[in-house]
Amino acid sequence: MPTVEFDTQNGAAGTPRSTERSGSSAWLRRLGWSALAFCVAAALSIGLGFIWFVRHVPVEEVSLNRSADGIVALTGGASRITDAIELLASGRGKRLLISGAYRGTNSNEISRLNPEFERWVRCCVDFDRSLNTLGNAVETKRWAESRGFRSLVVVTSNYHMPRALAEIAHQLPEVTLLPFPVVTDRQRAERWWVGWATTRLMVTEYLKFLFTKLRITLDLDAGTTAS
Repeated sequence: MPTVEFDTQNGAAGTPRSTERSGSSAWLRRLGWSALAFCVAAALSIGLGFIWFVRHVPVEEVSLNRSADGIVALTGGASRITDAIELLASGRGKRLLISGAYRGTNSNEISRLNPEFERWVRCCVDFDRSLNTLGNAVETKRWAESRGFRSLVVVTSNYHMPRALAEIAHQLPEVTLLPFPVVTDRQRAERWWVGWATTRLMVTEYLKFLFTKLRITLDLDAGTTAS
């Protein structure tokens, strides 16, 4: 007959130690299964979210069917500034903000590179030196509010557009945003999953988008917005 030890410190009758160990083991198993279920659910949510993100990344440039008060181009990708200046010259906005411009990027340099648009660059282009997408959004808010703009064309790379719109919409919730995604020839010709560099770019941008949405949600819950 097996011997059952009693813990006589837990009352007169005591508690069987074997029963106590069994209860602890069951609790640990339940905790482990709960953690596993949470990880699986989180991984599934992230995977489905990535599919949603990829499906919402434009694969073709759009033709704007209306104009806006202003145009904002977020630097960092090919053709963003040129496309934005072309929109300005075609009357799609009254002024253009080039957000996140490098120190050497100014009216003189842009006019030199785009002499056919010099007239518009000299009269109607502004610059800020923000360092990231959140900074772009904050500077865009200041620029738009100082000029009383109620609608903006947003020019950035297609993969960057979801995060850019989320940041700017958070800063300017009452302003209408018209996305103008820049799509390179390589992106048109090659699917994102074909090349490792493009795949890494999409995954990285998706993770940044998730972080942005989480930060914005926490800001909203706290009743505050970035200044």
